[in-house]
Amino acid sequence: MTVHIGAKPGEIAETVLLPGDPYRARWAAQTFLKDAVLVNEVRGMLAYTGTWKGERVTIHGTGMGMPSLSIYVNELIRDYGAQTLIRIGSAGALQHGVKVRDVVLAQACCTAGSPSRTIFRELNFAPTADFGLLRSAWEAGQTLADTRGIGLHAGAIYSSDTFYDERPDLSEQMQRHGVLAVEMEAAELYTLAARHGRRALAVLTISDHILTHEALPADQRETSFGDMVEIALTAAFA
Repeated sequence: MTVHIGAKPGEIAETVLLPGDPYRARWAAQTFLKDAVLVNEVRGMLAYTGTWKGERVTIHGTGMGMPSLSIYVNELIRDYGAQTLIRIGSAGALQHGVKVRDVVLAQACCTAGSPSRTIFRELNFAPTADFGLLRSAWEAGQTLADTRGIGLHAGAIYSSDTFYDERPDLSEQMQRHGVLAVEMEAAELYTLAARHGRRALAVLTISDHILTHEALPADQRETSFGDMVEIALTAAFA
């Protein structure tokens, strides 16, 4: 047990999927895992461990933003031995070619700041995905794109700790430089994984479009995210 995770030793799998929303963790566990067991509910942050095609998996909520994710990922790595950590979450599209319900694989992350920024001082560290996971996720996503018609993209994203952004000029620069989408956690996940020698990836479903203002209704946000969970699970064990 840790300050923020109540799981006992051995109750957290080496492969952990990380949605921001704890209720999405519950939905994903009930939908995709066999014999899923609740292993954490400290502060309402739900985590479940079960199996997917015979492989042990934990699905653990992280909350919103990099500071919250940093707490859980540090403890999952340090105290529970997590080896593969895949964020499954929502993002806002920054390019016209990226549509609502498309899936984005975050190859690299831009950020204006994260909990790790003070470590690097003047260095602009470039957080990137594990290439093996990225390649496997792309292959899994291509299969779904062919059979289900989903849009699949891989490239840079922007991780922001500001949800109600008042910097339209910054969004314009992200768009100008080909950044695909904005979310709130992946840059810190990739940085922590690099620091501790673990594998990390973010698989994101586009729930909103920054340019067109299209958005998924609240009641569709959970049920529309199944493709990214399937891609994440397939990539983890490829």
